[in-house]
Amino acid sequence: MPVRTLENAQTALVEAVRARDPSAFSEWVQRNSRWVRGVVYAVLGDKDRVDDVVQQVWMAVWQRIDTLNDPQRWKTWLYSIARHAALDAGRDTTRRRRGQVSAGVDEPLDPREIDPARNLERHERQERVLQAIESLPPLYREPFVLRHLEGWSYRQIADVMDMPVDSVETRLVRAMRMMRQALASQGDDST
Repeated sequence: MPVRTLENAQTALVEAVRARDPSAFSEWVQRNSRWVRGVVYAVLGDKDRVDDVVQQVWMAVWQRIDTLNDPQRWKTWLYSIARHAALDAGRDTTRRRRGQVSAGVDEPLDPREIDPARNLERHERQERVLQAIESLPPLYREPFVLRHLEGWSYRQIADVMDMPVDSVETRLVRAMRMMRQALASQGDDST
C-alpha cells in the first residue's frame, strides 16, 4: 500500500477515534503500539516499566482525543503524550529509588528451546545491548531507539522531536559511538 494511502487510512482511523468509536480505537492502538512502546522506552530507558507507561499513554489518549485539533498531525500529538508520560514515569521512578536498592530478576529460559547455551548467550548479549542503550543520555537514547529499534526515518524523528534532520543525524552518530564504547567496556565489541 502506498505511503499516502496508509497516511489517509490512519487519518480516517483517527477521525473515527475522535468520534469515540471503541473498535477504531482498538485498531489504532494495535497499529501504533509498537512505536509508542519505542518512544516510551527511548525516553524512560527502563524496559521493566514500559508496559505500565504505555497503558497510561493509551488511557490518556482516549481521555484527551478531543484535544487533537488536526487529525493529520496525530503522530506528533501521540508522540508528545507518550514522551510526557515516560518523562513523568521517570521522575516517579527516581523519587521511589531514593534510598532503595532494587534487585532485578531475569525471566527463566524456555526449556522447550533447542539450544539453551545458545539462548543464554543471545540473552546475555541482548541484556548488554539494553544496558548500553539505557546508559545513553536521553538526548541520544530517544532518537537512537526511534531509528534503530523502531525503524523511523531521520525525517520522522526530526518532525516529532521538532529539530533539524542534521541534528538527528548528529545525535545518532554520537549515540552509536557511545554504544560502541559501552559495549567495548563490557567486553562486547561486535557492534
